[in-house]
Formats: sequence, structure tokens, C-alpha cells
Amino acid sequence: MARAEADGVAQDPSELFDVVLANGKPTGEVKRRADVHRDGDWHRSVHVWVAGIELGKPFLLFQRRGLRKDTGPGRLDATVGGHYRHGETLDDALREVEEEIGIAVERVDLRRMGIRLCASEEEPGILDREIQDVFLLHDDRPLTEYKPDPDELDSLVRTEIAELLPLLAGETVSIHGLAIRPNEQFTSSVEITQVDFFPTIDNYFLRVASAAERALAGEKYVVV
Repeated sequence: MARAEADGVAQDPSELFDVVLANGKPTGEVKRRADVHRDGDWHRSVHVWVAGIELGKPFLLFQRRGLRKDTGPGRLDATVGGHYRHGETLDDALREVEEEIGIAVERVDLRRMGIRLCASEEEPGILDREIQDVFLLHDDRPLTEYKPDPDELDSLVRTEIAELLPLLAGETVSIHGLAIRPNEQFTSSVEITQVDFFPTIDNYFLRVASAAERALAGEKYVVV
């Protein structure tokens, strides 16, 4: 992390990734993170969404990305998101959950929700092309039991799905959620609008929220 901090970002630009094709097939090429994002190479990442139920109301957690992230700083995104490092398997990549929000999970704890192809050009000079393995973790614990990583997250934000869906569908202007910041032991109320979310063109967050609601209700066949 020292190199990343020296560069003023929350990640190591020299971290090595395996380059893949758009169908996920490995090319055998290994490149630095900065070069992969500069050249627009396809690479793998994992998204773990945390959802739960409190007092009968389903909720979904988002991370607000750290302000020093190279893509989407300060935007709301998947609860946990991280890249596969060179040579890592899915089980290896799940280290991101404990690193980012402070809880340990294993593959058996997760429900697979699909695979997403995502290409983003939001930041100048960065073409981020990811194959994202998407999972859902059902966890009802209070927001105060998480430990957001101050190097990665600005905060962890909880939203009630019943209020979130109309916002993401463009039917309401804003909602309120609860947030906890790194190294704090209390939550605060936050206002959330559509511009807070990482920009997408595929209604990803709406699809995730809808899928999480159905999964929490016990539906068997749910995908993003």
C-alpha cells in the first residue's frame, strides 16, 4: 500500500492482472494494473453484494468508493468489489470481503447471481473492461458490526430495497440511508440520489436490487 499512497491513489498501479478475452478465456499475458486500464484489456473481478432483513424489511449494502480510487471515486458501488490478482482463483479473490468490510466469508456462504461484462470510460485515460463474477451474501448483522477499510472505502451505506427500487427506476428523486465510516462506531443518516451511483448503462444496480429482494424472499432461480 505504500506505493499506492505515494502515488495518491488507493490501489497499487503495479499490481499484476491476468489478461483474458471477452469470453473469459485466459490469454496467458500478465500486465500491470495501470497498463491493463490504459490499454482496455479484459480482466476478471468479483462483486459480493450484501443484503439482509431487519424488522421484516429487506436491505442492500453499497460501498461508497474511497476518494483516492482510480475509477469512480466517491460513488456508490457493489458492497465489495475487487480484481483477481495474477494467478488467483475465486476462493483467493474472496479475500476482498474481509479486506474491504471486515468480515470473513467462504464460497459456501455465497449465492451466485451471474456474470457481468462491464466496460467503463468514466475516468480520463482509463478504459476498464471487466468480467465480473457476481455473488449475493445474505447477512442480517447491524451496520455497526462491519469494519470498512479506510484505504478503500469512504463509507458503507445501507438502503431499504423498497425505497431503493423506485429511486433506481427514476421514479423518485432521493432516499435516505444509513452510513458508517471507517473507524467509527455509530451510523449516520445520508441522502442518496441517482448521481451518487457509479454510472452504468445496463441498469446494473436496479437489477441487483430487484434480484436481492427476490432472493431474500426465497425465490430459487434468480440471476442478475
